[in-house]
Amino acid sequence: MIRVEMLSTGDEVLHGQIVDTNAAWLADVLFQHGLPMTSRSTVGDAMSSLVEALQSRSQIADVLIVNGGLGPTSDDLSAQAAAIASGSELIIQQAWLEKMEAWFASRGRMMAPSNRKQAEIPAIAEMLDNPVGTACGFAIQLNRCWIFFTPGVPSEFKVMVEQEIIPRLKARFELPEPPLCLRLTTFGRGESDIAAELEPLPLPEGVVMGYRSSMPIIEIKLTGPASQRAAMELVWQQVKLLLAECTIFEGTEGLPALLARELQQRGFQLALSEQFTAGLLNWQLAAADVVLSKAEILPPQDEDLEAQVARTRDWAKQQGAALALSVGHLVEGEVSIALHTPEASWGQRVKFTHGRHNVETRQKVVAMMAMNMLRRWLHGSEVSTGHGWIDVLETVKR
Repeated sequence: MIRVEMLSTGDEVLHGQIVDTNAAWLADVLFQHGLPMTSRSTVGDAMSSLVEALQSRSQIADVLIVNGGLGPTSDDLSAQAAAIASGSELIIQQAWLEKMEAWFASRGRMMAPSNRKQAEIPAIAEMLDNPVGTACGFAIQLNRCWIFFTPGVPSEFKVMVEQEIIPRLKARFELPEPPLCLRLTTFGRGESDIAAELEPLPLPEGVVMGYRSSMPIIEIKLTGPASQRAAMELVWQQVKLLLAECTIFEGTEGLPALLARELQQRGFQLALSEQFTAGLLNWQLAAADVVLSKAEILPPQDEDLEAQVARTRDWAKQQGAALALSVGHLVEGEVSIALHTPEASWGQRVKFTHGRHNVETRQKVVAMMAMNMLRRWLHGSEVSTGHGWIDVLETVKR
């Protein structure tokens, strides 16, 4: 196996001041290309620490992808650290310098002198193009390792990985067939409850069952070598059967995207009315291109479940929409959700059984409950259902 590592740089990453989304994205991309990331480390903006990390990891890894530190400011030290670690010197890439100057000129700006350092890379390095930014990347060979240096800006980093680094890895190495990863996402059951049901399943050699909890969902992953595909698919059928009631989607599509596709196929428009979720439901569905006829955010309304169901039905008619979802306001841990369809109108009043979750988390849970009611109706399932750690206090169908 090729040992591929990532080194994230920057005090803001090391100290948790920003979330390193680049690392998660890179791990997924490498996995898809049959190159699972072996390890990942983070180092701050100190020259000695950077040089030490490059020298030590280059004696262990086959490939090291360094992210960050190619900007124009004094704390951007990656190029200088690479030169020191490799016993090289920095030289100006004249073509890149001219490209940067043209980039600024095209925007009516004068390039600051500090930007000049972004065209300096070690003399032994191969330059990597950056079509969407001002920092060129580069690659060096140090000890046993091929080291790639990339900018920290996500849009620039992703383009460089996809267009510059992955093609080079494919050209140099004989990459294994990517592992097979089967995924489904559940809602309404706890991780320990699901694990207790799935753990007895015998797994083929080299196959692992994984769980990822991200409130309010739990993702189940079955990962293994592609050579075990047939055996994995047999296990996966059992997993899907055991979790059928709480599964909200399979694969990586996402529930809002699934609803968008199915509503478009049926020619349905959806009207929304929100109180407690304060537009979160609208934002999630609109971002997935769900066709919304109208969406409103109301102040808290003093109404019982019957009244909310009737209001949701009337709201759909007013907007000429076949479907409508409404979320009431939260009172003493209780909230109501209503769904109107051409078939009937449903409502359920639920109660959070404990208070350890903050408002944002509760809003996410309620938005997911509302979308799940719509999904269940589209799939011909009972609309109102239990949610494990949330009590269903009352249901209505009209």
